[in-house]
Amino acid sequence: MKIRRIFIANRGEIAVRIISTARKMNIETVVVRNATEPDALYVSLADIVFDNTEDPADIPVFLNIDRLIDIALETSCDAVHPGYGFLAENAYFAQKCIENNIVFIGPSPDAIYKMGNKTIARELAMKQGIPMAMGSQGNIGNEEEAAAMAKNIGYPVIIKAASGGGGRGMRIVRKPEEMEKMFLIASKEAEKAFNDPSVFIEKYIENPKHIEFQILGDTAGNIVHLGERECSIQRKHQKLLEEAPSSALDDDLRNLMGSMAVRIAAAVGYYSAGTVEFLLDSERNFYFMEMNTRIQVEHPVTEMITGIDLIEQQIRIARGETLAFGQKDVRIQGWSIECRINAEDVQAGFAPDPGKIEKLILPSDSFVRADTGVRSGSSIVSSYDSMIAKLIITGTDRKDAIRKCKLALDRVWIKGVKTTLPFFRMLVRNPKFIDGSFTTAFIEKDLDKYYLNSEYEEMLAAWLVTKLFEDENLIGKSPAADNGNNSDMSPWLLNKRINQF
Repeated sequence: MKIRRIFIANRGEIAVRIISTARKMNIETVVVRNATEPDALYVSLADIVFDNTEDPADIPVFLNIDRLIDIALETSCDAVHPGYGFLAENAYFAQKCIENNIVFIGPSPDAIYKMGNKTIARELAMKQGIPMAMGSQGNIGNEEEAAAMAKNIGYPVIIKAASGGGGRGMRIVRKPEEMEKMFLIASKEAEKAFNDPSVFIEKYIENPKHIEFQILGDTAGNIVHLGERECSIQRKHQKLLEEAPSSALDDDLRNLMGSMAVRIAAAVGYYSAGTVEFLLDSERNFYFMEMNTRIQVEHPVTEMITGIDLIEQQIRIARGETLAFGQKDVRIQGWSIECRINAEDVQAGFAPDPGKIEKLILPSDSFVRADTGVRSGSSIVSSYDSMIAKLIITGTDRKDAIRKCKLALDRVWIKGVKTTLPFFRMLVRNPKFIDGSFTTAFIEKDLDKYYLNSEYEEMLAAWLVTKLFEDENLIGKSPAADNGNNSDMSPWLLNKRINQF
């Protein structure tokens, strides 16, 4: 089928990303201008802009299914791309697109529903023989039932929202006296976030690694995986840095986990791009967590090591094409790291710091890809996420990628809002990050004492960098040259640059 014009039912960085690929494919794009950010970067890049600044709707346009369908029809769009977030994993939205003869660039409504409901996904995984953490067979009705289940499988346990994700509706319970409170908090949070208070319980895996596999499937039933991403650098279940591949996996484990990802995708007749997520414990046992039925924020690292444009593949699959490659054709080359640079106050627990970006300079080195939805003069508004840019750095191997990541981060300059830059500059110089021994508990256990005890964020970051340079016996080395041959710059020069604004 032909797709000549795509309505991007999203905003920000992902809208810019979709426009870029659509342009390469000679496909027109339509976006919505909204009153909250009428001069957003993505608005200036699309072929057609639908002005929604006068819409008096009580809910944001990106969450208003009927309004989005109307816009797609009014602008004669053949297809809708939902991006990530908002309605990207809403089965009803996908179904409404189909009912209105609009191609939904994503999986079937049935797959979205089954994988979006974590209890149904668990049941499917168990039927497929995919390793699972011990837990409830279905949803837990009340705190008494939860306490009985926890006693049976043993503490600690984790309560999870049956719908949604992103760390909301999720609470760890380490002892019986905490169960009632945590159950109620998780259930209420799930209801508020996903309009569904249902929760289930699993055995909590202490200090695991978070490993996810990128999969692609077509409507003819062909499914491949594109290797894994390491997503263990996270805070309160929110990812901050991702890399591909993972230093924790060898070829045998990669092939086994990848085959399991393909198996569960096949169980729901999955097509389009998707991600199957696992936890990996210290004994190299892995456990299915969930499947995300959309493009992921961190998809660029997979693109950089495979050479496969995932948005392009989504569009090709949506118009009925079969995959042009099989599993044996997928080649992983190099190593890629993504840092999510957000407008957040790290000292305030990564709280959003909305405001106007007075100055934004991103590196243009050949080893850097900067995906962003803003520019100098743009505003980070409290209504939406606080992302400024995704900095994607690729090297020949992990050591080379980290070296280049240090250099790239030192070349990013942002004025006007507080950002996560000082955090990342410190992180990539941390010994545990460098040796790959970190887990999902890394930030809370290893870094809190460093970056959550001072109001002077930038000065503290500079001091930490200096300390780490001393630890690495790098004091006295000359600043990195522009050609990138050195991995670090003088801490005093870095300190000057950090505080120059």
